[in-house]
Amino acid sequence: MVYPSRLRIATRESRLALRQTEMVADALRARVPTLAIEIVGMTTKGDRVLDRPLAQVGGKGLFVKELEVALDEGRADIAVHSLKDVPMELPAQFALATFGPREDPHDAFVCNRAGSLEELPAGAVVGTSSLRRECQLRRAFPKLEFRPLRGNVNTRLAKLDAGDYDAIILAAAGLRRLGLEGRIRATLPESMALPAICQGILAIEYRRDRGDLEALLRESEDPATAQAARAERAFGLIVEGSCEVPLGALAKVSGITLAIEGFIGMTDGTRLVRERVAGGAHDAQSLGTELGERLLASGGRSILDALARLTA
Repeated sequence: MVYPSRLRIATRESRLALRQTEMVADALRARVPTLAIEIVGMTTKGDRVLDRPLAQVGGKGLFVKELEVALDEGRADIAVHSLKDVPMELPAQFALATFGPREDPHDAFVCNRAGSLEELPAGAVVGTSSLRRECQLRRAFPKLEFRPLRGNVNTRLAKLDAGDYDAIILAAAGLRRLGLEGRIRATLPESMALPAICQGILAIEYRRDRGDLEALLRESEDPATAQAARAERAFGLIVEGSCEVPLGALAKVSGITLAIEGFIGMTDGTRLVRERVAGGAHDAQSLGTELGERLLASGGRSILDALARLTA
């Protein structure tokens, strides 16, 4: 197999994004020691606009658009993403490969004075950037107050430490990759908070016409992680996954079996439907599609219609 001799990696310039890119670069160098790697740092619109929720400024695609332009214009060869930030549909000229095993997919409770959400007093202010989290946690903890929280991981932690919030909810994966697992007071169980689609999974985006890159990147895939990603993204595609819709899913692979659970809900937590399907891991995409169709049929479609009316 002939691999490229040089690789330019586009990435966001946040501390977490750069750390994840370094992880990818180190793994690729270990596989191909002669590979010359250059990091191309970029600031996306999602990083620049921090005064409004993502749902109000264009959704999760804001974190990947500028990187895709760099790929299209030949300024970079691949882009490193947190797969949860990648829209369910890619432009036709691009392809995705998952990278390595999945990190902890759960949400993390971060607080300086309580060990869990259950310990917080009524009226305590909890910061979160996610309608998905807000939906599930409002339903479980109606006496808590949830407020928007944007910015990179360190900015969010600084706001907590400054007393702007009593607690915040972050992805455990990001904290662990940054060596900040000591800030995690508890991880939220799936029964309380299903994670975002593909949370904890790294992905590499590249141009479809780069067969040399496809061969290199496919060798770095973890099969179980790739199967989980296919199932969860198939689910998201059916239920119109975006930042405007509170939804989540988690697929688990055990041997040749894959089980996936997902939900759709109203932002205020007043309505929520949740379903689970299981089958052969080789049918990952079909299982994700089946879960999405089952959720829509069991009440999810009426929730989507209600959300559409609210945002019209």
